[in-house]
Amino acid sequence: MVGVAAGQGALLATALAWAGCGTRSGVVAIVLLGAAAAAAARGPAGALAYLIVPLWVAWLARRGRLATLGLAGPVPGRALLAAVALGAFLGGHLLVSASLTLGVRLRPGPGGVLAALAYDAGANVLAAECFFRGALFNRAQRRWSFATGVVLATAAYVVRYLVDPLLPKSIEWVVGAAFYLALLGAGNCWLFWWSGSLVPGGVAALLFFAAYRLLGTGA
Repeated sequence: MVGVAAGQGALLATALAWAGCGTRSGVVAIVLLGAAAAAAARGPAGALAYLIVPLWVAWLARRGRLATLGLAGPVPGRALLAAVALGAFLGGHLLVSASLTLGVRLRPGPGGVLAALAYDAGANVLAAECFFRGALFNRAQRRWSFATGVVLATAAYVVRYLVDPLLPKSIEWVVGAAFYLALLGAGNCWLFWWSGSLVPGGVAALLFFAAYRLLGTGA
């Protein structure tokens, strides 16, 4: 888990560097994620330490340092509603599909799910949205075109999860992951382009991963 958190820290640090925050902010991001991973290794309650990271990112945003990542100003209400619809639809479809085709049952008990969600909120989703949408997609669509930005950011997003050692490596899971993450990634690019904010995509991703965590696979 510490190694995975280090990877998330690298993504977040890169996004912060592209936003002009400097090396110091990147180091802080890596240190906070490493400390949270160490705390999480001690037990499910320790995973709550991951929530420090989005609080710190919110502090940077309030100081106006993350505007280029889409973390500044109000968030359009319609974009949030669209994000909830996207995340709930993909997450619900995943649950139904996995139960019917793979026979996967829901994870019993809330402890592991809540710990995984804290990890998602403070590391997994936060780092991915900041880097793949706020930094990579935003730069690509400004330099080339919306379509090019979507293809580049979404392809990189899917590859990031396919090489994740925590993803089950059966062909069914790999193909399914590529399918759902491609839809989520492209949808979040559109949400970012439409709203100008990184928040709606984060909401959609958190809802999707909440459904994934209920399956009890990976971490």
